[in-house]
Amino acid sequence: MSADIIPLSRREDDGPPTLEPMLRLTAAGMNAVNSVILDRMQSEIPLIPRLAGHLISGGGKRLRPMLTLASAELVGYQGNRHHRLAAAVEFIHTATLLHDDVVDGSEMRRGKAAANIIFGNPATVLVGDFLFSRSFELMTEDGSLKVLKILSGASAIIAEGEVAQLSAQRKVETSEERYLDIIGAKTAALFAAASRIAAVVGECDEAQEKALDDYGRNLGIAFQLVDDAIDYDSDEAEMGKDRGDDFREGKMTLPVILAYARGDEEERAFWKGAISGHRNSDDDLAHAVALIEKRGAVEDTRERARHFAQRAIDAISIFPDSKARQAMAEAALFAVARGY
Repeated sequence: MSADIIPLSRREDDGPPTLEPMLRLTAAGMNAVNSVILDRMQSEIPLIPRLAGHLISGGGKRLRPMLTLASAELVGYQGNRHHRLAAAVEFIHTATLLHDDVVDGSEMRRGKAAANIIFGNPATVLVGDFLFSRSFELMTEDGSLKVLKILSGASAIIAEGEVAQLSAQRKVETSEERYLDIIGAKTAALFAAASRIAAVVGECDEAQEKALDDYGRNLGIAFQLVDDAIDYDSDEAEMGKDRGDDFREGKMTLPVILAYARGDEEERAFWKGAISGHRNSDDDLAHAVALIEKRGAVEDTRERARHFAQRAIDAISIFPDSKARQAMAEAALFAVARGY
């Protein structure tokens, strides 16, 4: 099967890339997914749907379940198994966000108070566990051992990635290679699984299954790279979270890794103090942003994101041109162009 060449660049008169083609493509399917989500987050314990609903209804992009639906459209799947599986993907993602906010001590999520701030850490962790359990119920109801293996494997990899990130926290010597391994696990694994399961339910061949896995994995890395760049070049209103969270938590994201590697002795001394937790005031954050800008670290982080976005677009070039392929390609463009 020959592959088309799909360029990353677009004509200027096309305007900035958006998620609109993906949203239009998946609108009907997302209504079905949202119905499953609403149904399965219910419980006789009132706190569970209240806390879960606080995050689930909080305005997230729902990009991961949309990937499942778009990938199903790409491969021509005509059934409805992917609706429940997309809901399972969203439950896994939501559970990890709840747990992350507790681990990080986050105060904001999607522009409003994080669940752990409102409901407390114990309830937030336990509702995250509940959503993980619901996701596995949906997987087993689907009946495919291969789907179960893909999604359960992704869940384990995500957990490993979060532990790896915790282990690298406040370690200024963290390398770019190590960082890419971490985000490949904690973020990209679920993007890959969300895309790949559509090929399984669509009974695609191995090459198509791998192509969708590659698409999701590279898109996930690009998405996380941009997230990490945004922490240093966007304001809180755009981000929906506290600006400088990564800095104050001592996270060695790529902008910091690059700025530290390129810095002189004085700059490196600053980064050692900042990442170890001894310099985390607003003035220190402003100085960190200035050093990152001085060393071109945000733009180079975004450039690396564009590289992975191109790899994602290339991966789906084995499929015939279609609205689904175009929407998925534009989603990759949007992932690297966004400011929030």
